[in-house]
Amino acid sequence: MQASQSIYKSPNDHRQYRYLVLDNALRVLLVEDLDASQAAASMAVAVGHFDDPVDRPGMAHFLEHMLFLGTEKFPDSGEYHAFINQHGGSNNAWTGTEHTNFFFTINADVFADSLDRFSQFFIAPKFDLDLVDRERQAIESEFSLKLKDDIRRTYQVLKETVNQQHPFSKFSVGNLVTLGGEQAQVRSELLAFYQSHYSANLMTLCLVAPMPLDELQSLAAQYFSAVSNLNLVKQYPDVPLFSENELLKQINIVPLKEQKRLSISFNFPGIDHYYKRKPLTYISHILGNESKGSLLSYLKEQGLVNNLSAGGGVNGYNFKDYSIGLQLTDKGVANIDDIVCSCFEYIELIKNQGLEDWRYLERANLLKMAFRYQEQVKSLDLASHLSINMHHYEVEDLVFGDYRMDGLDIGETLELLHLMTPQNMRLQLIAQSVKADRKANWYHTPYQVLPIKPESLARWQVTHIRPELQLPAANPFIVADSIARPDKSEVAVPVIVAESTGYRIWHKKDDEFNVPKGHMYLSLDSEQASKTPKHAALTRLYVEMLLDYLTEPTYQAEVAGLSYNIYPHQGGITLHLSGFTGNQETLLALLIQKARERNFTEERFALIKSQLLRSWQNLAQAKPISQLFTSLTATLQKRSYEPARMAQMLENITLNDLHNHVRAFYEKIYLEGLIYGDWLVSEAQALGKRLEHILSLVSSPSAESTRELINLTGQGTLLRELAIDHQDSAIIVYYQSASATPEKMALFSLLNHTMSSTFFHELRTEKQLGYMVGTGYLPLNRHPGLIFYIQSPTTGPLHLLEAIDEFIADFNYAVMQITNEEWESTKQGLINQVMEHDANLKTRGQRYWVSVGNRDYQFNQRELVVAEINKLTRPDLIKFMMRKMRTKHSDRLVLFSTGSAHAAQSELESGNMITDLKLFKQNTEKFNF
Repeated sequence: MQASQSIYKSPNDHRQYRYLVLDNALRVLLVEDLDASQAAASMAVAVGHFDDPVDRPGMAHFLEHMLFLGTEKFPDSGEYHAFINQHGGSNNAWTGTEHTNFFFTINADVFADSLDRFSQFFIAPKFDLDLVDRERQAIESEFSLKLKDDIRRTYQVLKETVNQQHPFSKFSVGNLVTLGGEQAQVRSELLAFYQSHYSANLMTLCLVAPMPLDELQSLAAQYFSAVSNLNLVKQYPDVPLFSENELLKQINIVPLKEQKRLSISFNFPGIDHYYKRKPLTYISHILGNESKGSLLSYLKEQGLVNNLSAGGGVNGYNFKDYSIGLQLTDKGVANIDDIVCSCFEYIELIKNQGLEDWRYLERANLLKMAFRYQEQVKSLDLASHLSINMHHYEVEDLVFGDYRMDGLDIGETLELLHLMTPQNMRLQLIAQSVKADRKANWYHTPYQVLPIKPESLARWQVTHIRPELQLPAANPFIVADSIARPDKSEVAVPVIVAESTGYRIWHKKDDEFNVPKGHMYLSLDSEQASKTPKHAALTRLYVEMLLDYLTEPTYQAEVAGLSYNIYPHQGGITLHLSGFTGNQETLLALLIQKARERNFTEERFALIKSQLLRSWQNLAQAKPISQLFTSLTATLQKRSYEPARMAQMLENITLNDLHNHVRAFYEKIYLEGLIYGDWLVSEAQALGKRLEHILSLVSSPSAESTRELINLTGQGTLLRELAIDHQDSAIIVYYQSASATPEKMALFSLLNHTMSSTFFHELRTEKQLGYMVGTGYLPLNRHPGLIFYIQSPTTGPLHLLEAIDEFIADFNYAVMQITNEEWESTKQGLINQVMEHDANLKTRGQRYWVSVGNRDYQFNQRELVVAEINKLTRPDLIKFMMRKMRTKHSDRLVLFSTGSAHAAQSELESGNMITDLKLFKQNTEKFNF
């Protein structure tokens, strides 16, 4: 075993790292994190769908699924999932082009036991013959789930239009067709694939835990030394992703959702070796700039595009498909030539004038600051990220590699810029108006491949650069360095530092995370915000208009690490600022100044309104289960509405209507704010006074807006059907607590925690009802709730509801059979989740802000809930389920949609159906909050 500790880390990183290679060539990164509330492990294997046999597309993905379903040492197919869940953890996996990643998190006291189970995936998986067919059905469900996903549908067109000799062209997901055949034959092929591709020398393991490095090293050696090393060498074919046959093409794609997108992509070689200087990051930094004179600014002024992103595209062992993505207007769709021409002129401008050290240093300094004040992440995210980094970076850079920018190498950068030519390009146009003459395999996406015309190529040869295109000026918001103030907080939780009629400001100085950053939340409540669907539509339109109007003036601040977001809620709108505190107040002043100007033009109004309408209308193409979740809040919250209803209201709204709404919105305002981070009390108080003064200029004080929730008590089983055009059926069953006490929060969250893994195992793994199957603890307006959800390609809503009811009826017996030790372990697992230590300033700030919103003014709701969880017994759970959940006449809401594949099945009907949502919400009793 070889060990090394030469890993460069942030000065703000308290963790200890050790890299080692086991005798079987398995590379391991150990992370000692004494502040972590849980342990985590991640194994990244250099095997992906590029390795699939030609006649078995989806084999790598299928194998990933099968590894979870029992090993020689732990043969029970549901044991791993149940063990992780019982001990407060979670687990998942994904299969990519060249890698497969398995990961989990769990309470640290059972980390050894969990590694014993996890390591067996890579030592002796069972590949139970009886489970082959069942898991093929799960793959089919996963495939079926994304049939109407435009991202997946577009991705398939890309696969069909690249060089077909390149492994990227393979169908990656798999389904019943590609994985068909006799179970025994498929199992035999699966085993052969595993034995010829899964090798210790292609694996990287990361363990993160609140344990000493020596102990972690011992665990790694004990449990993973038995992974076989076949000394495999990866050899993908040395063929280009795009040969000359696939370049100089325009691919037109017809999407399901209404959208207009153009992608200008360039054929690059593999880019991993560039990571120390990141020339592509630098090129994207300038090309994607959004300030005055930028490519986006110019194209927006011409009314051609609404958005631009630079640097996307797929990449792998010998390719990078570098793309400039543009969201087009109707005018833009008709003027593709001019947009492409502008892009090439801007690329020429970068070549001629943009390769300057100070510009590179701006970007490098941002990464340097981000690394220096790197905020902690959850153990699971860290483990997964680092295990993948181990396949791309040198050992010393496993943590630093993402941030490293050693200096501008002009030759290297020009080398890439010289590849950004019309001759090395492809265009992809996605719009419902384009013609198509073929359909993609599997997803049936209509598309067309056209050669780029010689006259277009001639026009795109840059002879001059239009004067409106300018390189960005120096960014005044970027600071070379910043230091967190050492002042200690005098309070344990946020306290009110400024208050008067109509406003209240909470504050806490952070003295734990040691970063010069802050989070500022400002919520503006107005009775005009969402009292009707029309008001809600106008408020949402106002937010979108404001965000659009602010893009250019705030872009440089955003680049410099000062972020903001504005979002609507039931009572009004919230402004959230985050980032380095040095310039946070400057940004807030800029935001308030611009928000008060409200110089909305008819042209931008028409564009933003059509965008918003399109996004609401496109929700009809979302997964059925996603649509049901949206409808759940619209059904239960008085001031939440269906997107289709708001779209209906928005159709005829004018700019004048918007201005009148904004004026009325601000007439009476209640402001509540939280300032948390590297802010002193005196600064928060002074800011409060300034905000009070600004408010006094535009509005009168108001009380908080009420948040009303439908009271399901005494309603019995309410049904609401949604008409959704999809082959799958979907269902959500929601149970609501009649009171919002810590006791009920504990009861509902423990119920969910106790049954979630069993529900998943029985209804997804064993009964194969669908890929999207689960339970969830869902509080609405503070009231605890419990949901069961399924999206199924095989079964209609009546049988789905029967399956859920049967599970609930039988679950009492499962609870009775739990041993005392398992019961206490289950409770402790939930307690650990509830009390999980905040990983960073962001999660702590979010928790404080949720507490303010829930009127948890002592900031101790978590502790009160945990005290109640400790008291709960198994009879308490059983008694509650017997009284409130076991009968088909229980108070609950059932939302469902019937898939086109199940039209012939028995219908789910009831005399207690919600047919008029408006009337239902008007006439039903409500909880006020």
